[in-house]
Amino acid sequence: MESEIKEKLNEILSHYGGETGDLIPILQEVQEEFGYLPMEVMQRIAEFLRLPDSTIYAVATFYAQFKMVPSGKTIVRVCRGTACHVRGGARILREVEKRLGIKPGETTENMEYTLETVACIGACALSPTMTIDKDTYGQMTTKKVTEILSDRPKAE
Repeated sequence: MESEIKEKLNEILSHYGGETGDLIPILQEVQEEFGYLPMEVMQRIAEFLRLPDSTIYAVATFYAQFKMVPSGKTIVRVCRGTACHVRGGARILREVEKRLGIKPGETTENMEYTLETVACIGACALSPTMTIDKDTYGQMTTKKVTEILSDRPKAE
C-alpha cells in the first residue's frame, strides 16, 4: 500500500474504536477520501476490525453506495424509472452510451466519465431525465444529450 494512502487510512481509522459497528461509517469515510474502496484498504480495515476480509467485501458489495473501482471525475446517471422509460429513457441511455463510448457501470479510459443507471431520479414530471454530478436535466431528447455532453470535456 502506498505510504500516502496508508497515512490517510490510518488517520481515518484513528477516529474509531475498532468495533464491528464501525464498519459502514469507516467504509463511507474511506470512499469519500479515495473515491472508491481499494482492495488493500479493505484488507487493512478487516485487520483493524478483527473481521475476515470476506465480511468487509460482502458488506461493501451489498450496498450500491460503495464502489470497488475508481469512478470518473464526472458521474452521468440516466433514469430508468417507469415515467422515464415510457417517455424514451432507453433512447437517452443509448445516446449517452454512444457519446461517451461506455456502458452503464463503466468509466472512460481517461477517467473523465462514469455512466450509471438509477431506478428513479425523483423528477418524474420532467421525464426522461438524467443527472450529471448534481445537475438534473429533464425532458431529455437525443439532441439535448448531444448538446449537453458537447459542452463538457471529451470522453476519450
